[in-house]
Amino acid sequence: QVQLVESGGGLVQAGDSLRLSCATSGRTISSVIMGWFRQAPGKEREFVATATRNGGSTYYSDSVKDRFTISRDIAKNTGYLQMNSLKPEDTAIYYCAAHDQIFRVYRDSKSYTYWGQGTQVTVSS
Repeated sequence: QVQLVESGGGLVQAGDSLRLSCATSGRTISSVIMGWFRQAPGKEREFVATATRNGGSTYYSDSVKDRFTISRDIAKNTGYLQMNSLKPEDTAIYYCAAHDQIFRVYRDSKSYTYWGQGTQVTVSS
């Protein structure tokens, strides 16, 4: 079983940066594929970012590409989402998620087995 705990959310102004963390326990982070999703009020949960097992390839939604960066620290068993140039439309609850198919990457939330509790990110204009 994998447990995921997000942190790092908060209230920022447009143009600011935040780094979200996803602490992983139960298994090593290298044994799962991690993704980030977000859900704004009244909207469906949407894909934000994911990466291949070795981090060599990363994938982003069009709305965050070139502003957000997914990464991980194996020694700390923690994943990260660096968010730069934040916009009000980035306001949402951000979730990290993971699945066991280490040779596949998915944008569909239904493919992820493990989920964190979410962390709120609010961007004021």
